[in-house]
Amino acid sequence: MFKIARKEYLNPEVVRIEVEAPLIARKRRAGQFVVLRVLETSERFPLTIVDADPDAGTITLIYQVVGRSTVELAGLTVGEAIRDVLGPLGHPTDVRKVGTVVAVGGGVGIALLYPIAKAMREAGNRVVSILGARTKDLLILVDEMKAISDRVELTTDDGSLGRKALVTEPLREYVESGEPVDEVIVVGPAIMMKACVAVTKPRNIPTIVSLNPIMVDGTGMCGGCRVTVGGETKFACVDGPEFDGLQVDFDELMHRQRFYLDEEKHSSEYCRINPDRKA
Repeated sequence: MFKIARKEYLNPEVVRIEVEAPLIARKRRAGQFVVLRVLETSERFPLTIVDADPDAGTITLIYQVVGRSTVELAGLTVGEAIRDVLGPLGHPTDVRKVGTVVAVGGGVGIALLYPIAKAMREAGNRVVSILGARTKDLLILVDEMKAISDRVELTTDDGSLGRKALVTEPLREYVESGEPVDEVIVVGPAIMMKACVAVTKPRNIPTIVSLNPIMVDGTGMCGGCRVTVGGETKFACVDGPEFDGLQVDFDELMHRQRFYLDEEKHSSEYCRINPDRKA
């Protein structure tokens, strides 16, 4: 059992929690994730480790309340415990000094981007961050990203904060400006990552993406998280979650992500109707 030490709503849809998991906190590296099972009867699902405090023995997780599993997780309060937390899983980010790194994050993907950008900055890189969301209320971790970035561009779909634009616009302007771009890291919805790769690929700029396909066991056995990269089948849980974005088949990824939309909607509605459901 893994006790929730702290809980905070970043906006009505997104929650940040600190979970007591001392072994994971000591071993975790940027880019890795955990697989959770909230209750005895819950499904398993992955969340990226946003931060860790080895001394306190806690890890930080950020999630958007969208489906049954996250509804169940949001129903737990400080002092209550998550049934299972497995990790750290996945390959950590290849952190090294490359020069200038452009970090692009969309929506809750900014939570996944933060530990990667932070590690890149600590490795001596110049970090330029481009962050986007539908509205200003959904734009998370702005202060945290500013603290570890040399430059930050904010965009919102409705213009309520920063530029009224998609993240691809400032990304395109930056890569066309002639300023050095040694690597681009993109985390967010698959359609956003695909659009960003469309900007970097013609210029052959190394582009890393963190993929979020359907994932169950986190060991490569179930095959649910398979993706095609460079014409080869890979599994996000054991081969990723980060891949060469220039080689990813995003159309296949998005198709697979839509497989269980009806079931997920039904399951989420059940949990909202039955908020006191326990194992």
